Amino acid sequence: MVRGTAKALRDRRAAARDPEGFARSLGVDLRGRVRFYGIDRAMFGSEPWLVTLGDNVYVTAGVQFITHDGGTLILRKEVPDLEWTAPISIGDDVYLGVRTIILPGVTIGNRCIIGAGSVVTRDIPDNSVAAGVPARVVRSVDDYLDRMRARSLGCGHLPAAEKAAVIRQIYGVPEQVGAGRAGR
Repeated sequence: MVRGTAKALRDRRAAARDPEGFARSLGVDLRGRVRFYGIDRAMFGSEPWLVTLGDNVYVTAGVQFITHDGGTLILRKEVPDLEWTAPISIGDDVYLGVRTIILPGVTIGNRCIIGAGSVVTRDIPDNSVAAGVPARVVRSVDDYLDRMRARSLGCGHLPAAEKAAVIRQIYGVPEQVGAGRAGR
């Protein structure tokens, strides 16, 4: 118990200090810059070395990369060598929303956005926005960009504190409310 707790604390410190280095230490193949918004050993399952992440990838809190089907365990009394394990590949310029689950054998193409809470059970082609359970392509990234341009608050380029001030002003939220929390 103490050994496991010490390992968990070491993992937490290593992940906080250098999230990309921590992922690499587990065997995850990072092909470029990856930004983790919450990372732990469990998000990569038991075969982290089967996960490949491209360049300019955003992995948010609670994302799970599941590289095997554990359901086969109960069937091994009938078929002792039964196993389904497969790599997961994420392309370049990909955003994985909060609590996304990606199942074995899935490839997510380049320039994709996966909506929060999605379960990705099949490949997602380039330039797609996908969401749902199971995840389905709902529009192209080009269509998404057009929609977001029309809705934009025009402050995404600002440093966090300035952006928060602009958003507060737009929505009439006084400065003292939640003052200790900066924006994304």
